[in-house]
Amino acid sequence: MKRATLDKHIQIANALMYYIYTHIETHIDLDELSSEYHISKFHLHRIFKETFGLNIYENIKHIRLQKAANLLLTNRNSTITDIALQCGYSSQSSFLHSFKIRFGMTPKAWRNGGYKAYSQNILKQSQNAMRSVAHFDTIKATIVKMPAIQSYYIRNRGYNETIRTTWQKIEAWRLTNEIQEYTHFALFHDNPAITPLSECQYIACILPQNVDPLPPSTLAQFQISEGIYAKFHLVGVLGDVLKFIHWVYHEWLPHSGYETTTKPSYARYYKNNFLSDDPFFELDYYVSIRI
Repeated sequence: MKRATLDKHIQIANALMYYIYTHIETHIDLDELSSEYHISKFHLHRIFKETFGLNIYENIKHIRLQKAANLLLTNRNSTITDIALQCGYSSQSSFLHSFKIRFGMTPKAWRNGGYKAYSQNILKQSQNAMRSVAHFDTIKATIVKMPAIQSYYIRNRGYNETIRTTWQKIEAWRLTNEIQEYTHFALFHDNPAITPLSECQYIACILPQNVDPLPPSTLAQFQISEGIYAKFHLVGVLGDVLKFIHWVYHEWLPHSGYETTTKPSYARYYKNNFLSDDPFFELDYYVSIRI
C-alpha cells in the first residue's frame, strides 16, 4: 500500500473513532458516514479494522459499556435506565445483558461496590502505579469553563510505556516544523480506572501557538470539547497519574455533589515526563462535570 493511501486510511479511521466517541449517546449511522467519506461501508469497516484491529460495531458496544460503567460510579442521581439512554441504549434489557457479559455483574451490583475489585485489578496492571505513594486528599478542585481546543494528535492504544514513543513522534513533528511555542495535552478517551490498560485510547495532542498559518501536516486534527470542568493541579512522578484518576472517580466525584458526563477527561502539561530525562511531571487535570 502506498504511503499516501495508508495515511489517508489512518486519518479516516481516526476520524471515525473520534466521531464514535463524541456521538456515543446517539444512533451512529454508518451508511451516512460512508457517504460522507465517499467510500463504501464495506471499505469503512475494512479500514477501521486494519487500523485498530477492531470491528466497528464491537467498538461502539465497548465504548458505550465503558461510558455507562463510568457514569454508574459517579452519577448517583441518575437511574440505570437514564444512564443506559445517555450511552446510546434504547433497550434496558439489551443494556443489562451486555453489561453483565462485559463486567461479570449487573449494573446494580457494579454501582453498589462491585467496581472496586475490578478497578483494583486494573491498577495492578501498572507497576508504576502500584509503587506510587502519592496521596490526594489535600488537592482542591477549581470549577472552570473551558473553550474547545483544536490540536494535532497521535492516538496511542494502551495506557503503558508505548505512550513515550507516541510523544516522541509528536516531538519529531514539532521540531520538523520548527514550532517553538506550543502546549501539550493528553486526552483519556477511556477511563483507565475501569478499562483494562491495554484497551485504553490515549491521545497525545499538541497545540502550536503563534504559528500562522499552521503547517501542512500528516497529523490529524482533534478538538477537545468545551464545557464545565473540575480542574486539579498535580505534580508528581510516573505512576501517580493513574492512581490520581482512580481517586478522582472513586473518591472525589462520588462525594463532590457533581456528576460527570460522557466527555473524556484530559490533562494540560506544564512538564511532560514522557519527554524528560527524569520521571517528574506537572499538569492540570480536567474532568467534565454537571450539577
